[in-house]
Amino acid sequence: MLLTDKTAVVYGAGGSIGGAVARAFAAEGARVHLVGRTRETLEAVAADIKNAEVAVVDALDETAVTEHLARVGDIDVSFNLVSRGDVQGLPLTDMPVDDFLRPVLNGVRANFITARAAARRMAERGSGVVLTLNSGSAHGSPMMGGTGPADAATDSLVRNLAMELGPRGVRAVGLWAAGIPETLTVEKLGKVNPDLNEAAIQGILDHLSSLRMTRRNPTLAEITATAVFLASDHAASITGTFVNVTGGMFPG
Repeated sequence: MLLTDKTAVVYGAGGSIGGAVARAFAAEGARVHLVGRTRETLEAVAADIKNAEVAVVDALDETAVTEHLARVGDIDVSFNLVSRGDVQGLPLTDMPVDDFLRPVLNGVRANFITARAAARRMAERGSGVVLTLNSGSAHGSPMMGGTGPADAATDSLVRNLAMELGPRGVRAVGLWAAGIPETLTVEKLGKVNPDLNEAAIQGILDHLSSLRMTRRNPTLAEITATAVFLASDHAASITGTFVNVTGGMFPG
């Protein structure tokens, strides 16, 4: 198994992607800590994972994140998958300032706080990997509000972390993943764009698949398999970049 004897902390583990990643990490032998803001969703994921640890922690709270990692102890993998409060479906010229800035501020803050707290502990041991995920919208996606700028800030943060942490044995890597059919439900997307229905979502998926080099959307299983690989020692030479799991929608 690729992650035997590794300790992984997954932020946003109660979400569809976070839960799937946590299950995949555990299946590959990792000791998994499920972190999020809602105990019920975390417990639902924990029910599928032997000896999973659950912690209700707000990734935007610097003190809470630091104190939680102190209880965890040694950490090998930190993966940030928390939601940012993105609002989409409006032209930028019609978007309220707060709706535009929310994903940028929340995304950068959560990724910085969790990455810094983990990297400090990893650097002491000389090993570890900090992972994150975004949609790759920094390359230009209309009607996405603050999602593109938030992704761009995260991309830059990962690359700068990698340059600083590399000499200390710590890697920083990201995944671009957009349009995963299993995660695009009316209920979930309604929080981002309330005007979407099932037909509209299918239209989005069809449009996305037409843009991809592979002409198909990535599956959740493909996303989690890539995350497992990046978290493992098999990816020891990969850092400071984003792995494109969008089917080639954006340049790598």
